[in-house]
Amino acid sequence: MQHWLLVRGLGERPLQRLHGDRVTVHHASRRPAVQAGDLAVLYASVWQAIYGIAEITGPPEHDPARARWSWRFPLRGLAVIDDLDRAPAVEESGVAPSSLWRHSYIRLSPEQFSRARALIERRVASRSRASRKG
Repeated sequence: MQHWLLVRGLGERPLQRLHGDRVTVHHASRRPAVQAGDLAVLYASVWQAIYGIAEITGPPEHDPARARWSWRFPLRGLAVIDDLDRAPAVEESGVAPSSLWRHSYIRLSPEQFSRARALIERRVASRSRASRKG
Protein backbone atom coordinates (compact mmCIF):
# COMPACT_ATOMS: atom_id res chain seq x y z
CA MET A 1 0.00 0.00 0.00
CA GLN A 2 1.23 3.48 -0.91
CA HIS A 3 0.36 6.85 0.62
CA TRP A 4 -0.38 9.94 -1.46
CA LEU A 5 -1.18 13.61 -1.15
CA LEU A 6 -3.88 14.66 -3.65
CA VAL A 7 -3.96 18.32 -4.67
CA ARG A 8 -7.57 19.57 -4.80
CA GLY A 9 -8.86 22.95 -5.97
CA LEU A 10 -6.83 24.79 -8.56
CA GLY A 11 -5.65 28.40 -8.55
CA GLU A 12 -8.42 29.41 -10.93
CA ARG A 13 -11.01 27.29 -9.07
CA PRO A 14 -9.94 26.99 -5.42
CA LEU A 15 -12.01 25.14 -2.85
CA GLN A 16 -14.28 27.44 -0.87
CA ARG A 17 -13.92 27.75 2.92
CA LEU A 18 -16.99 25.56 3.42
CA HIS A 19 -16.07 23.37 0.48
CA GLY A 20 -18.51 20.45 0.46
CA ASP A 21 -15.93 18.28 -1.34
CA ARG A 22 -17.78 15.02 -2.00
CA VAL A 23 -14.47 13.11 -2.33
CA THR A 24 -15.65 10.70 -5.03
CA VAL A 25 -13.03 11.12 -7.76
CA HIS A 26 -9.63 12.68 -8.41
CA HIS A 27 -8.30 13.84 -11.79
CA ALA A 28 -4.71 13.87 -12.99
CA SER A 29 -2.96 15.17 -16.09
CA ARG A 30 -0.87 12.02 -16.58
CA ARG A 31 -1.34 8.35 -15.73
CA PRO A 32 -1.19 8.13 -11.93
CA ALA A 33 0.73 5.39 -10.12
CA VAL A 34 -2.05 4.97 -7.54
CA GLN A 35 -3.76 1.64 -6.93
CA ALA A 36 -7.00 0.55 -5.31
CA GLY A 37 -6.46 0.29 -1.55
CA ASP A 38 -3.90 3.09 -1.37
CA LEU A 39 -4.63 5.89 1.11
CA ALA A 40 -4.40 9.60 0.45
CA VAL A 41 -4.32 12.95 2.23
CA LEU A 42 -6.50 15.64 0.63
CA TYR A 43 -4.78 18.99 0.17
CA ALA A 44 -6.54 22.30 -0.58
CA SER A 45 -3.96 23.94 -2.84
CA VAL A 46 -4.77 27.65 -2.47
CA TRP A 47 -5.29 27.26 1.28
CA GLN A 48 -2.08 25.19 1.67
CA ALA A 49 -4.01 23.04 4.14
CA ILE A 50 -4.75 19.34 4.50
CA TYR A 51 -8.40 18.55 5.12
CA GLY A 52 -9.16 14.89 4.59
CA ILE A 53 -8.18 11.25 4.35
CA ALA A 54 -9.47 9.13 1.46
CA GLU A 55 -9.11 5.61 0.14
CA ILE A 56 -8.48 5.01 -3.55
CA THR A 57 -11.20 2.53 -4.50
CA GLY A 58 -10.43 1.65 -8.11
CA PRO A 59 -7.83 1.76 -10.87
CA PRO A 60 -6.99 4.88 -12.88
CA GLU A 61 -9.06 5.32 -16.04
CA HIS A 62 -8.25 7.43 -19.09
CA ASP A 63 -10.82 9.60 -20.89
CA PRO A 64 -9.32 10.53 -24.28
CA ALA A 65 -12.19 12.97 -24.88
CA ARG A 66 -10.80 15.27 -22.19
CA ALA A 67 -8.03 17.65 -23.23
CA ARG A 68 -6.86 18.31 -19.64
CA TRP A 69 -6.99 16.11 -16.55
CA SER A 70 -7.87 13.09 -18.68
CA TRP A 71 -6.95 10.53 -16.01
CA ARG A 72 -9.23 9.85 -13.06
CA PHE A 73 -9.58 7.40 -10.21
CA PRO A 74 -12.37 6.85 -7.67
CA LEU A 75 -12.13 7.84 -3.99
CA ARG A 76 -14.00 7.23 -0.76
CA GLY A 77 -13.67 9.85 1.95
CA LEU A 78 -12.73 8.42 5.35
CA ALA A 79 -12.38 11.64 7.40
CA VAL A 80 -13.01 15.12 5.99
CA ILE A 81 -12.84 18.54 7.66
CA ASP A 82 -15.66 20.58 6.11
CA ASP A 83 -14.37 24.05 7.10
CA LEU A 84 -10.95 24.91 5.69
CA ASP A 85 -10.41 27.52 8.42
CA ARG A 86 -10.06 24.53 10.79
CA ALA A 87 -7.75 22.50 8.53
CA PRO A 88 -4.08 22.12 9.55
CA ALA A 89 -1.34 23.65 7.40
CA VAL A 90 0.36 21.11 5.16
CA GLU A 91 3.73 21.89 6.80
CA GLU A 92 2.44 20.38 10.05
CA SER A 93 2.52 16.98 8.31
CA GLY A 94 6.11 17.43 7.20
CA VAL A 95 5.31 18.34 3.57
CA ALA A 96 6.58 21.63 2.14
CA PRO A 97 4.09 23.44 -0.14
CA SER A 98 6.96 24.12 -2.56
CA SER A 99 7.22 20.35 -3.23
CA LEU A 100 3.69 20.39 -4.66
CA TRP A 101 4.35 22.85 -7.47
CA ARG A 102 2.59 21.76 -10.69
CA HIS A 103 1.56 18.32 -9.40
CA SER A 104 -1.89 16.83 -8.93
CA TYR A 105 -0.55 14.21 -6.51
CA ILE A 106 2.70 13.21 -4.79
CA ARG A 107 3.83 10.13 -2.87
CA LEU A 108 4.10 10.52 0.92
CA SER A 109 6.34 8.67 3.32
CA PRO A 110 4.54 6.53 5.93
CA GLU A 111 5.61 9.07 8.58
CA GLN A 112 4.17 12.04 6.66
CA PHE A 113 0.91 10.16 6.09
CA SER A 114 0.63 9.11 9.76
CA ARG A 115 1.26 12.66 10.95
CA ALA A 116 -1.29 14.10 8.51
CA ARG A 117 -3.90 11.47 9.40
CA ALA A 118 -3.53 12.16 13.12
CA LEU A 119 -3.89 15.93 12.58
CA ILE A 120 -7.01 15.53 10.46
CA GLU A 121 -8.68 12.91 12.64
CA ARG A 122 -8.14 15.10 15.74
CA ARG A 123 -9.86 18.04 14.01
CA VAL A 124 -12.75 15.87 12.80
CA ALA A 125 -13.18 14.35 16.30
CA SER A 126 -13.10 17.76 18.01
CA ARG A 127 -15.77 19.04 15.62
CA SER A 128 -17.95 16.00 16.36
CA ARG A 129 -17.63 16.56 20.12
CA ALA A 130 -18.47 20.26 19.75
CA SER A 131 -21.58 19.57 17.65
CA ARG A 132 -22.87 17.02 20.20
CA LYS A 133 -22.51 19.62 23.00
CA GLY A 134 -24.16 22.43 21.02
